[in-house]
Amino acid sequence: MKAARRAIPASRSRGGDVSNRSAETGARGEAPGGAEALPEALQEGIDGFLAFLELEKGASRNTVAAYQRDLMQFARHAASAGVVQWKDVTAALVTDWLYALTGRQFAVSSLSRKLSALRSFSRYLVRERIRADDPMELVTGPKGSRRVPDTLTVDETVRLLTAPPATDAYGIRDRAILELAYSSGLRASELSGLLLTSVDLELGFVRVFGKGAKERVVPLGTAARAALETYLAAARPKLVKPCTGSELFISDRGRAISRKTIWHLVRKHARRAGIEKPVKPHLLRHSFATHLLGGGADLRAIQEMLGHASISTTQIYTAVEARRLLTEHARHHPRGRDAQR
Repeated sequence: MKAARRAIPASRSRGGDVSNRSAETGARGEAPGGAEALPEALQEGIDGFLAFLELEKGASRNTVAAYQRDLMQFARHAASAGVVQWKDVTAALVTDWLYALTGRQFAVSSLSRKLSALRSFSRYLVRERIRADDPMELVTGPKGSRRVPDTLTVDETVRLLTAPPATDAYGIRDRAILELAYSSGLRASELSGLLLTSVDLELGFVRVFGKGAKERVVPLGTAARAALETYLAAARPKLVKPCTGSELFISDRGRAISRKTIWHLVRKHARRAGIEKPVKPHLLRHSFATHLLGGGADLRAIQEMLGHASISTTQIYTAVEARRLLTEHARHHPRGRDAQR
């Protein structure tokens, strides 16, 4: 008879077979006592999985690092409970760890990500015959509604894109970055990884390698093409140094611009544009998808341009558009909520 799946609630901590101290230690991702190394078998299992992700699955360094953080965090918890081999991990132990994290006010999205990492790792352990069964089949994730992403309005987007001054090389570069991010829905990591050969200004597309090294080709809008042409002709030559390679966007040191720099420049120009809401690079990606959908674009086409593996990931933007329509109805309909006040 199949065992019942153990469910994890979205809130409220509880006691378990593992002591509160050990659960809390695992939740912090620290070794008991602050310095103990993991048992050798636990560390070897994680190292093997990370190598598998990088070499066989083509995962990016950021993805591998995220898996490493989550798995090391759980491994500390398991070790503090006396586990020395992965075959000794149980569904109850995973459940207790997630309860401990819930008690520390981790968001549902964070818990779901950690659980997803453990599921992938557990399947790897079974495939490598490190253990015979998969305890994660008995664990159910936390329940929580999927958060509707924030977006910029069209007016806010225009203000942001035109905020960088077009009077110096850095302003011209920043404007090209912002225009491309919004025109093609690129992630910050994708922007920083672009090469000169990634962009075809004549045909009007950009070739991107996204998550899992998956390639996609995305159209370039007219404004983005013009901004890139100006950057390549008038700004990039001024930023080139002897160390400069074939990277499209380069820093003041002549090297590929980093994700961190892109984050900083987006926030800086959002403040310059007078946008009060928190603005991150991904907000331009959300706005790209939402504005396309609002303009009548097909959801499947948006999925392809975003590089989403599943249409369900893209469907979250329909909720954004529905929310906008509700707001417009309430504001302008004679019997709408706002109109009757």
